[in-house]
Amino acid sequence: MAKQIYVNMPVRELSRSMEFFTRLGYQFDPQFTDENGACMVVGESIFVMLLDEGFFSSFTNKPVSDARKVTEMILCLAVDSREEVKELVSRAVAAGGTAPLEANDHGFMYQHGFQDLDGHVWEVMYLDAEAPEDDEEFEEEEEED
Repeated sequence: MAKQIYVNMPVRELSRSMEFFTRLGYQFDPQFTDENGACMVVGESIFVMLLDEGFFSSFTNKPVSDARKVTEMILCLAVDSREEVKELVSRAVAAGGTAPLEANDHGFMYQHGFQDLDGHVWEVMYLDAEAPEDDEEFEEEEEED
C-alpha cells in the first residue's frame, strides 16, 4: 500500500503559484524545489508538486489541459472544522483565487472550495463524525446537482 501521495500539477507561473499557496498557509520543501517545480507540503504524507507547464509536459506524451477551461480533477482536502473550511476558502479568494460555487452544509459534512490561479479545483471539507447523517436529505441534494 502507498505511504505517501505526490500530486503533480502544472502551473503557468511557478513563483506566483508558490506565493498564492504560501498565503494560504502552506510551506515548501526546499530539498525538492527549484526553477522547474516546488514541493508543497499539504500534510504529513501529502505533497503537491507545482511544476512549470513546460517541465510538467516532459512527463507525458498527451497535451497538458488548461484548468481554466476544463476540469481535469478535483482535489479534496479534509480539515478539522467548519471554521477552517471557511478560513481556507477566504484566504484563497483574498490571494487571487475564486470560489465559483456556494458552500454546502449537509449537517454531518460542510464543504466549500476554490479555484487556484491556474483554475485547479480544490474542495475543502469538514466531516463531523459525531453528527447524525441524514441520508435522505443528502441524497435529495445530490440528485439536484
